[in-house]
Amino acid sequence: MKVGLFGTGAYGLALSSILVHNHCDVVMWTKHEEERDLILKTRKNEKCLVGYEVDKSVKITCDVKECIKGADLLIIAIPAAFVDSLCQEMRPYIKDNHIIIATKGIEQGTGLFMSEIVEKYLDTSNIAVISGPTFAVDLITKMPAGLAIASTSPETTLLARQALQNNYLKLRENNDIIGIEICGSIKNVIALAAGMLAGLKANDSTTAMFLTEAAHDMEAILKAFDCNQRTVMSFAGMGDLILTCTSVKSRNYRFGQLIGEKKSRKVIDEFLKTTTVEGYYTLESIYQLLNDKEVKIPIIDLIYEIAVNGKDPELLLVFLVFKS
Repeated sequence: MKVGLFGTGAYGLALSSILVHNHCDVVMWTKHEEERDLILKTRKNEKCLVGYEVDKSVKITCDVKECIKGADLLIIAIPAAFVDSLCQEMRPYIKDNHIIIATKGIEQGTGLFMSEIVEKYLDTSNIAVISGPTFAVDLITKMPAGLAIASTSPETTLLARQALQNNYLKLRENNDIIGIEICGSIKNVIALAAGMLAGLKANDSTTAMFLTEAAHDMEAILKAFDCNQRTVMSFAGMGDLILTCTSVKSRNYRFGQLIGEKKSRKVIDEFLKTTTVEGYYTLESIYQLLNDKEVKIPIIDLIYEIAVNGKDPELLLVFLVFKS
């Protein structure tokens, strides 16, 4: 099977390791020529995934058409902010292609989920989304991990299984595409608050309390978007929530921790400048979407007030006790 993989960041690199393990022919795309040249020369992208060496069989390109040409399956694994522009570049070369979206997030301004952006620009209904508790640095160790996959195309799901499932990675099917995307996006926002709690020196009992409350809030958001509330119990829901909200490997968690520690705005802004914090990007979108729907999710409002408007993170401790 030939796979065109868009994204040479940490998660793209980790996915390439799985594809190679499963004997796929892989072409990886990056927008940046210097990144392409670096990987071609060293077979590494240390900035994204320290110590990982890209298999010599993987081709690296900056040409969108080359990445798509002849591919049985396409995978999008770039930051959410750039999916729109990538899809516009892909548009002339797409006709009923099978596409997996590994990107998590909601587009600012439009409030579109990643699958909706793909549907907006690309001439195909063969779309799947994957999401679950899988740090890139963990995937390359080849220890057991799980992903939820949602699609309305059985053929796309089958191709995804052939490309990604193996003796250490499980794919569990789900037909709730938007629900899976909501869970994959919201857990990054919730992780900001989990990091704040860590920065405030909250103990394990407080964190467990918070995660329980957060799961109920995710369920309420799923209901607001007419999704299956049981999706909260998927790999994309509780699985990813537990992982992202309890580990310093999470960039969202580390960002929240800086806020909880009451670091200066300069330190916080520098972290945002040098690190992809999808939860911060998604926070703006979900906050606006919920307001547009006139749905009140108090934890989202509070995270927004703290992370965006600079309110005292200690309000989170008070909120947990007095939340109804």
